[in-house]
Amino acid sequence: MEKLKEEKPYFSIVMPTYCVEKYIAKAIESIQKQTYTVWELIIVDDCTSDRSAKIAEKAAEKDNRIRVVHHENNRGLSAARNTGIEEAEGEYIWFMDPDDYVDSDVLRRVKDSLEKNQAEVVLFGLVEEYYNKKGDLQYVHPVCPQEKIYTNQEELRKAVIYLERQTLYGYAWNKIYDIQYLKKNKFRYQNVKLIEDIVFNVQFFTNIEKLNILGITPYHYAKRLDANLTNKYVPEYFAVHKKRIELLSRQHIYWGLYTEEVKGILGSLYGRYILSALERNCDKRSGMKTIHRVHWCRRLFEQKLFQELIPEAKAEDSKMLAAALKILQRKKVWLCLLMGRGIYVVRKGLPMIYSKAKSGR
Repeated sequence: MEKLKEEKPYFSIVMPTYCVEKYIAKAIESIQKQTYTVWELIIVDDCTSDRSAKIAEKAAEKDNRIRVVHHENNRGLSAARNTGIEEAEGEYIWFMDPDDYVDSDVLRRVKDSLEKNQAEVVLFGLVEEYYNKKGDLQYVHPVCPQEKIYTNQEELRKAVIYLERQTLYGYAWNKIYDIQYLKKNKFRYQNVKLIEDIVFNVQFFTNIEKLNILGITPYHYAKRLDANLTNKYVPEYFAVHKKRIELLSRQHIYWGLYTEEVKGILGSLYGRYILSALERNCDKRSGMKTIHRVHWCRRLFEQKLFQELIPEAKAEDSKMLAAALKILQRKKVWLCLLMGRGIYVVRKGLPMIYSKAKSGR
């Protein structure tokens, strides 16, 4: 590609990179195809052990809007994003994953919206693309928000819980952030496995005044059965997702919006994490025998968060979740264990069917 004339970037795109040599070229190419061209791409090589960095460097040699920053040691996703923040020279920053790709007009659409309303955050939808272990695309699931421009903080805050219900609040890569606001408030990513994005977004959104929501799905989010972290056994899975719900609860309490409706939505989300935990407890790697799972359920029923949210939980969009929530609300240990075992059997034997059911299809 011919080198372009140097120009101060409007968008800084940060792409943390570690062992994604199969996918990173497509991710980079999708940025280079943008119809809005005033951007910089900062690829942070987190001491990758494969050819990812070399592929990135080759792209940078041909396009002076791309540069590669190297970590001497592997420091993790949050540290790589923080390096990108320090390197960024644009007015808005976007944290894109190197194993995904985007439509060619996303930056143009974001720029157009910012000309109408110079918000602290622009948010858009996504398409979940599910791949089997062979790497074949099995099905897609679009998640599209309703288009809306918020210039009023009160109305903006009321919208957040519905974005979370759509799974759109927690991600980092479906949002483009005001760099000056970010740096002024010294926001940085924390090293908290699985929930780095939501921890960052909770702090970033707490006091913003403007938000642009685009009713489009330009981000293609790959969910691979052989590589996705959520498909691996993570011992602290339930603890960190319980923390996620607590963060969201505290944010809404701070906003004065901890209503019955909010509790109902948070309760249904918490219920999903409980179901996943019950299933994971059946995994041999958990080291849990039946008696341990029994004690786990009894401790769960005694927790304040469970008592506060699960009785209020509602699942208007899923009959399966509604039935599961009724079992949780009854607090019957053996029914919960049976439900967890059933989910485990389906997930292990029929992973694609499980993923379709989980995504609401």
